[in-house]
Amino acid sequence: MSLAEVSLNDKYELEEGRVFLTGIQALVRLPLMQKARDRAAGLNTAGFISGYRGSPLGGYDQALWKIRPLLKENDIHFEPGVNEDLAATAVWGSQQLNMYKGANYDGVFSLWYGKGPGVDRTGDVFRHANSCGTSKFGGVLALAGDDHGIVSSTVAHQSEHGFISWMMPVLHPASVQEVLDYGLIGIEMSRFSGLWVGFKCISETIEGGASVYVGPDRVKITRPEIELPPGGLNIRPNDSRFDQEVRLNEHKIYAARQFARVNNLDKVVMDSPKRRFGIVTTGKAYLDVRQALRDLGIDDALAADIGLTVYKVGMPWPLDPDGVREFAEGLEEVLIVEEKRALIENQMKEQLYNWDTAVRPRIIGKFDEEKNQIFSSTGELTPAVVARVIAARIRRFYTSDSIENRLAFLDKKEQQLNQSPSKITRTPFYCSGCPHNISTVVPDGSRAVAGIGCHYMVTWMNRNTNEFTQMGGEGVPWVGQHHFTDEKHIFANLGDGTYHHSGLLAIRQSIAAKVNITYKILYNDAVAMTGGQPLDDQLTPWQIAQQVAGEGAKVIRIVTDEPDKYPSGTAWPKGTTIHHRDDLDKIQKSLREVEGVTILLYDQTCAAEKRRRRKRGTFPDPAKRVIINDLVCEGCGDCSVKSNCISVEPLETEFGRKRSINQSSCNKDFSCVKGFCPSFVTIEGGQLRKSGGSASSDPAVDIPLPAPIDLDNPYRILITGIGGTGVVTIGALMGMAAHLENK
Repeated sequence: MSLAEVSLNDKYELEEGRVFLTGIQALVRLPLMQKARDRAAGLNTAGFISGYRGSPLGGYDQALWKIRPLLKENDIHFEPGVNEDLAATAVWGSQQLNMYKGANYDGVFSLWYGKGPGVDRTGDVFRHANSCGTSKFGGVLALAGDDHGIVSSTVAHQSEHGFISWMMPVLHPASVQEVLDYGLIGIEMSRFSGLWVGFKCISETIEGGASVYVGPDRVKITRPEIELPPGGLNIRPNDSRFDQEVRLNEHKIYAARQFARVNNLDKVVMDSPKRRFGIVTTGKAYLDVRQALRDLGIDDALAADIGLTVYKVGMPWPLDPDGVREFAEGLEEVLIVEEKRALIENQMKEQLYNWDTAVRPRIIGKFDEEKNQIFSSTGELTPAVVARVIAARIRRFYTSDSIENRLAFLDKKEQQLNQSPSKITRTPFYCSGCPHNISTVVPDGSRAVAGIGCHYMVTWMNRNTNEFTQMGGEGVPWVGQHHFTDEKHIFANLGDGTYHHSGLLAIRQSIAAKVNITYKILYNDAVAMTGGQPLDDQLTPWQIAQQVAGEGAKVIRIVTDEPDKYPSGTAWPKGTTIHHRDDLDKIQKSLREVEGVTILLYDQTCAAEKRRRRKRGTFPDPAKRVIINDLVCEGCGDCSVKSNCISVEPLETEFGRKRSINQSSCNKDFSCVKGFCPSFVTIEGGQLRKSGGSASSDPAVDIPLPAPIDLDNPYRILITGIGGTGVVTIGALMGMAAHLENK
């Protein structure tokens, strides 16, 4: 078998052909492609990218940093935002460039990015900037990282409804290929209509990988011929807010809708000469529909024979009315398949409301005609759910052995799952040696409130810590409680990343309200939950201490695992004292007696980041190990209580359950030795012995190779695991292998 010639640099540098990309890499490549298109069109443009990290866009900034020279070569500047709304304000500024003298470029195309909560907090900027508009040769895409399944968020997010309120069109790519194609179309739509364009990014698309096609002529974009208001639709200096409202509501949004129509963003992808049953869908739900039809044995030929047709929507808002009307003509029923709250369904019902009931098709979405819910607005859709609904809707005019067998299979699997629920639930927990293991402890008689990010996990760890807020609101609910309770004081957890993002405002509010609260600010030297990125301007512990002192904090205490690491003359605020983490309980008890806002700054490097840096040789790796002598261990578990560390594991012996240290996951925090236990042995100067091979010959020599699998048709592989176990790596290797074989 001949393999394709592939370079890892193809993903960003190959101008035409087939490349393997993840969704994140597609978003990195997108501005490079836009620059190339503009250059070919004779335009001298630049690019600007700003936002704030968060899943599924958590690795976007890291991917951009890796190609700084290539971005610079193409006049694209990446400037991370302190938070999402300030990043959006900077993007707004990029569209104002050509309103003033001194501009070196014809325009600046810009990408903003943020997780769903960041979309919410940026609404004020979106509303104002979108009302003002985009520049003629600029354009803005707003990348919204939505977590439909609440996999890595505190609440589910569906950003479309927010974008609607700000009058921003929404594009919803279903694949990595469409991330590129829709991205180019979206920037041009933004330029044409003067609108910021929302761009929906979900995990299945952004964290997945695929072989895609690129080339200067792949995406052909047409500008519609429409009548423009005086002065056009783009941003302008000294603009009247009243004129902006008129342009936005009477011209710009209709220009975007017409742009989508002439560029065929919404299209029939499966049709029939006997049209009777239609499906309208968008984004990931479209892939669920195609998988469901495949599982039911319905291919294009069978669909054409039984009268089934599918309409794929690329821009779910504003929905093209002419397109959906043309699709609906002659159908008996239209089933709308979309995740989360209804969006296309409501628009389609509005468009068809005035049709003659004799020809208007039945519209089925979240509920059927008997008001039975068939698609939930919660959680995520699956092909199995979609297959059940499609089979039920078409059964009145078609069924087959393939359909009935598939439904029977789904019923059997559901019964098995109900009969044998998993007895083990793997609850997310802190890494071995994580500073949160110690810092989140509160003294007896006190309680704490959680912060966003890793702090959130403490709410299920029996540490008298409950409730949380949005990012930047940590501790502020106490302002609304303390007047009405006999409780005198609480602790609030706050990470250094959140502090820099917006948490300082929460401290300022608490100081203004004169509440008794201790903010426990964890300085762990990295934005741990999204990949270990550095803080955006490298705040130091003493700078944080100076800031909160300037705000009016009454007392500041520094607690750390290395009290002697600070250089002589470090600029701590007056009265600041430094303590070992062993004194944490004593320090907290003293702070809770102080009236007003106090600060406990806990300084210890993120354990996962320590591990990464040690592998790179950039962080000290002490030649020290701790082991437990199980013959001495009595299995009391005090070491686990003291350390809260998952590397302290149960060990079943003939004398009962004991404890052991998992040396492969241990990050050398050594807090487990604080337990009063003679079974602990500390070895200094030694290293773990690597086991050598014991076989005298290769044991795999006589093992027959497995029979090759027929890969002419799609083949599914499920890779299980948790973060750090290689799931992403294995997926990337399999994807690249398929790419090399032109699969």
